[in-house]
Amino acid sequence: MISLPIYNTEGKETETIKLDSAIFDGIVNTSAIYQVVNAYRANQRKGLAATKTRGEVSGGGRKPWRQKGTGRARVGSIRSPLWRHGGVIFGPHPRDFSYPIPLKLKKMALRSALCAKLKENNFLVLDKLTLEKSKTKEAAKIFSNLKINLKNEKKYNVLLLLDKLDDNLKRALRNIDFLHFELAKTVHAYEVLACRKIIVTKDGLRELVARLKK
Repeated sequence: MISLPIYNTEGKETETIKLDSAIFDGIVNTSAIYQVVNAYRANQRKGLAATKTRGEVSGGGRKPWRQKGTGRARVGSIRSPLWRHGGVIFGPHPRDFSYPIPLKLKKMALRSALCAKLKENNFLVLDKLTLEKSKTKEAAKIFSNLKINLKNEKKYNVLLLLDKLDDNLKRALRNIDFLHFELAKTVHAYEVLACRKIIVTKDGLRELVARLKK
């Protein structure tokens, strides 16, 4: 069973917590992660690309010239796909790229993603996170105390998992450029993998474990 220190907002270690071995078993199932991430990315696709066929392009209702006797090739419409400004053959049309994934597979991928972050030593447990005022400066100070400062790196390198999110906290956190925050009960594998470091509150971790054990 793995034990992790719990830090307060001042960056000091207050206690330790033992992780549930049923969830944090150290197994990283890359196949499950691959399938779930592909499904998530497919579900995000809009599928709005569209082209017009010869029947949808405006104009072209009249036959340009008679069928025989002109010496030219026969043609029935100026909107033929062979003509400039004509329709498009086999072009894209709006479609739905999404497809369902079993819930069991989603949970397996999330467990694997969390185990991967734990193996990388990129998993940190915070006692709790509350702010009296919606000040970004106060929120940024907490991450500075935890020795996290990724301002010069790519955005959203830190994922903060919370048990609850009030308006004050949301306003204070949204202006920190390296931070992405989410409720622990709604996070998915893609979000975990997209960030370099995971910070989760103690109550958020409890909710996360309870969700994955259902």
